[in-house]
Amino acid sequence: MEERVRYNEADLQVFKKLIQEKIEKAEKDLAMINENFINDQNNGTDDTSPTFKAFEEGAETLSKEQNAILAGRQEKFIRDLKHALIRIENKTYGICRVTGKLIPKERLMAVPHATLSIEAKNMQR
Repeated sequence: MEERVRYNEADLQVFKKLIQEKIEKAEKDLAMINENFINDQNNGTDDTSPTFKAFEEGAETLSKEQNAILAGRQEKFIRDLKHALIRIENKTYGICRVTGKLIPKERLMAVPHATLSIEAKNMQR
């Protein structure tokens, strides 16, 4: 029995819907992260002691760095999901880029932007 080399159109449409939903949620999350990054959270400490102000500024800087890291990760996630949509259109979605075998549906439902099967991931270690 020959192993299937790609998912059928019905399967691809299910994955496409899942990915589009994930993109929509991820874009909302990114907007929220960016909003927090831009938002100046001045808690009225202008007239408080310089020591407290220094601590607060340090915490604010750390928070902005963390937001920048989160935003970067979210942007990469969105980009990977959009690339998955392109693979769906090209009918190459769900094919492991190392082994050429079909990535199991369960894996794609959990990680819809996956390009490697578990077998290929384990070979990388």
